Amino acid sequence: MDLSIIITNWNSGEYVVSCVASIHAHTRGLEFEIIVVDNASTDNSVVLIEERCPSARLLRNPLNLGFARANNVGFQHSLGRVLLFLNPDTELLSPAIQDMYRCLATSADIGVLGCRLLNSDMSLQTTCVHRFPTILNQIVDMEFLRQVLPRMQLWGMRPLFAEQRELPIEVEAVSGACQMINRELFEKVGFYSTGYFMYMEDLVLCEKVKRYGLKVCHLGSAAIVHHGGQSSKKRGGEEFAGPMMKESVLRFLRSSRGPFYAWLYRLSMFMISIARITVLFVALPFSWIGLDGYSGHRSLNKWYRILRWSFGLETWTRWPWRKLDDAGLDQQGAR
Repeated sequence: MDLSIIITNWNSGEYVVSCVASIHAHTRGLEFEIIVVDNASTDNSVVLIEERCPSARLLRNPLNLGFARANNVGFQHSLGRVLLFLNPDTELLSPAIQDMYRCLATSADIGVLGCRLLNSDMSLQTTCVHRFPTILNQIVDMEFLRQVLPRMQLWGMRPLFAEQRELPIEVEAVSGACQMINRELFEKVGFYSTGYFMYMEDLVLCEKVKRYGLKVCHLGSAAIVHHGGQSSKKRGGEEFAGPMMKESVLRFLRSSRGPFYAWLYRLSMFMISIARITVLFVALPFSWIGLDGYSGHRSLNKWYRILRWSFGLETWTRWPWRKLDDAGLDQQGAR
């Protein structure tokens, strides 16, 4: 079999249905299978997928195993020579998967391949490529700055603006919303790292592939819509996503740069959270900042949680599946 498409789902049944339908509508000339791994959804996702996606193989985990473990489960049941790990809230509008498969098959030096991700309004999603985290790029990581200074080397986003999108361009990392990799290589580098429940596991995979001696590339001619951000819009989403992201970055930095650098990162997040909270308190009463009250309070809550995390008070980040299930949040939508 040419390709196994693995989708991890948690309470995103409607998105999965649309995703699977778009795959069949726009993918030709490949022998492929679709494997949906359900992470113990608490809504009607399983029923929806069983009824409306008969072509997909549904695997049901008894517990929410997180993104990395669930994808590894999907891999263990797959047959394809090439693997595509795809978020449930993605949608094809063109033969992007075929283009990616052809590129990977004809490029012996490419280990992981990502594509151009679009928001629901068809605007560019700037997070489809990444640089590995450092204290500096984490301190200034704001969507506003990304939009104003998109070609700044700090972001690693220059490949998104290349004129020749038909050619793959090497980057540090590509988003886990859409990652294609050869089966044999995925096995050799040790699968997705299960030390991360959510966030950073996609960058860790890219790092392992680079250490193996192969490239991580972005193919701009292949575009997929990534609706994204669904869980962060739900009540309580910022309480989970904010501290969990910081905890995952901390683990990555501790592993790649050592405990002292990780401690400096935690200290920097403490100072940044103080600054952000102060600015929000001052600016929130004024309408001219372009921030409605609901968004402002959500941001304030998120940075308050990150402040608590910097003191080690958000202890649930060590057992995140409990917080996720209690809050009723969608782990895939936040990516």
